[in-house]
Parts: sequence; structure tokens; C-alpha cells
Amino acid sequence: MASSLPESSLEQLFLGARTHNRFRPDPVPTALLHAVYELTKWGPTSANCSPARLVFVTSAEAKARLAPCMSEANRAKTVAAPVNVIIGMDTTFYERLPELFPHQPAARGWFEGQPELIAATALRNASLQGGYMILAARALGLDCGPMSGFDAAAVNAAFFAGSSVRANFICNLGWGDPSGVHPRGPRLSFEQACAIV
Repeated sequence: MASSLPESSLEQLFLGARTHNRFRPDPVPTALLHAVYELTKWGPTSANCSPARLVFVTSAEAKARLAPCMSEANRAKTVAAPVNVIIGMDTTFYERLPELFPHQPAARGWFEGQPELIAATALRNASLQGGYMILAARALGLDCGPMSGFDAAAVNAAFFAGSSVRANFICNLGWGDPSGVHPRGPRLSFEQACAIV
């Protein structure tokens, strides 16, 4: 049986972690981005389908493509962040199930010709993987600023044209500037959000 993480780890991952709107200008090393993914990939997905596809936007050229896709409220902070991660979802994820879920040879057939099931499975599991990525980044000392304010069709055209990947959400990464953190919002209590039946 695994033991609980120490309080300092819970503080870094959850209790003291915040959504960041401003970041220090320090670049994030490529090796650290690799390390973030190497942790992210171990989070569970249904049938190990692993539909998330991550684009780490770091270059000026790529940021220039991303900036017009962002809502006005999110544009400046996106350009200023050292890294923007486009969390995409591959709508042909099931083609890799023979490799990823080998003990169930029929798994690819569960999805073929089932567009609603494909869309729901891709969204659900890529969203899970995006959450794992946030925790992985925090575990490795980075701060995160996840966002929904963007034109998905424009992101798809700019970064995923001609592919089966579609944008899910975007997350800024780097080392946060505490001056850009808003007061922490309230959360629902256990009684408001949960039931034990």
C-alpha cells in the first residue's frame, strides 16, 4: 500500500499551487518539457487510449501563429509566457490501440464507425491527460496557467491542419510571477459537491 505524500508535496501540487497569469521571462529547458511529458504519459486513460497530443509553443514564430487565436483577455499573457502548451486530442487515437492495449485485440473495432463515441472518448481522456500534465509540471517545479479562451478552429488551422488532432485547451507554463495571481476563489465543500451512497 502506498503512503501519503508529505504535506510539502500536497502544498506544491494542490494547496499552495495557483493559476498563474504572469511568468518570469526565464526560458524553460527542452529537457524539462520532456520530463513533464514523461510523467504525464503514465496517468490512466480508458483502454490506455492516450489521445492527448501536446504542442509546446516556445518560438517567436509559433507564438505569432498562436496569438491571433487567443481571446483578447488571454493574448498578452500567452505571448509573454515562456511556453504555451496546446493540449490536443487525436480523433484517430483508436488506430494505436493494438500497440497501446495489446491484450484486447478487438479494441480498435470498438471505435471504428462510431463518431460520437470517438469524440467523447477523445475529449474525456485528453482532458484527463491535460490535468496530469498540470500536476506533472507542478511536481517538477513549474507553474501553470490553463485557459479555455481561444478560437479552437483557428488553433486547429494554425497547428493541426491536415491532421486528425483537434485543440482541447491551452496551458501556459513557466515560473510564475506572484504579482499576477488573483485572490484565491472559493471551492465547493464536500457536502455541496459529493455524496457517499
